[in-house]
Amino acid sequence: MKIVLTGSLGNIGKPLTRLLVQRGHHITVISSKVERVSDIRNLGAVAAIGSIQDLDFLRETFNGADAVYLMEVWEGIGSLFDNKIDFLAEFKKIAQNYVTAVQQSGVKKIIHLSSVGAHSDQGNGSLLVHYHVEQILKTLPEDVSIKFMRPVGFFSNLYRSLLTIQSQGAIIQSYGGDRKEPWVSPYDIAATIADEMEKSFNGRTVHYMASDEVSPNEIAAALGQSIGNPDLEWKVIPGEDLLDQMLSAGVNEWIAKGMVAMQQSQGDGSLYEDFYANKPTLGKVKLADFAGEFAQSITNSI
Repeated sequence: MKIVLTGSLGNIGKPLTRLLVQRGHHITVISSKVERVSDIRNLGAVAAIGSIQDLDFLRETFNGADAVYLMEVWEGIGSLFDNKIDFLAEFKKIAQNYVTAVQQSGVKKIIHLSSVGAHSDQGNGSLLVHYHVEQILKTLPEDVSIKFMRPVGFFSNLYRSLLTIQSQGAIIQSYGGDRKEPWVSPYDIAATIADEMEKSFNGRTVHYMASDEVSPNEIAAALGQSIGNPDLEWKVIPGEDLLDQMLSAGVNEWIAKGMVAMQQSQGDGSLYEDFYANKPTLGKVKLADFAGEFAQSITNSI
C-alpha cells in the first residue's frame, strides 16, 4: 500500500516506518524538519517536508495514498512553556485540516493516534484535546473508515522525571501508591498500528493499547534497581503543590492545570474505566524491559 505517516521519526514514527517498509509498503513520512530527510530515506521511506498546519501541503501529500496515519504532537504546535498558545484550539485546527485534506485527496482509510481518556469530555485533564480531535474526525463522510488508536501512558514519559530522579532520588507526582495502572511502550504501539494497517477497515473502531499493568511504587522499585538506586521512591505531593511548581517553572497554565486533573483521574482509576471495559491484549514490552532501556539511556548520557 501507499501509506502516509505524520509524526516524523519520533518514538512511534521511527519503529512504525521501519516495520511498514520491511513489509513492503511504500511509505511517505511527513516531517517539519529538513534535517530528517536523510534519516527517513535511510529507512527506505520518502520524506515530505512541511507542516500539518499547512492544508495545501497536507492535501498534496495525501493525494494518491491508500491509507494515512494521523497524529498530533504537542511540541509541534509550540513550546509547553508558552502561555500565549491555546493548545485546545490548535489541536482542533489540525483536526479540521486533516478532515479537509482527507476529503479533498480521496483517502478512505485512516488510523488516528488518539489517547486513553478520549472517550469523554470530562475528568481527563489535558487529554481533553484527544476527545475533541476524535469528534472532528468523525465528521468525515461515512465511507471514510477510521481506526482510533488509544494508548495509555507511555513508559518513555518517565524520562521527564530524570532530573528529580538524579537530584532528589524520587519521581514526584500528585498521585502514586500501589494501585496498578496500564502503561505502554511506543514499540508496542508501532507494532499494533503496523498490524492494523494490513487488516480490514470497517467504519469507525476504537483500539486501546497497553504493554503492562504496574503500580507507581513498582515502577520506582524497578527503575531504582536498574540504575543502582534501590531507595528510589515515587513521591506523592499535593496537586496544588505540583501545580505551583509547574506554574513557577513557566509551564502553560492550561497544560499545568490539565496535568494535575489528569493525575487525579489516574490516582482514582477513573481515567481507565473505558479502557478496562474494552481491555486489549497486552503487548510484549514489560516494565522490566523498559527499566533496562532506562538504565542504558542514563549510562549513554554520562
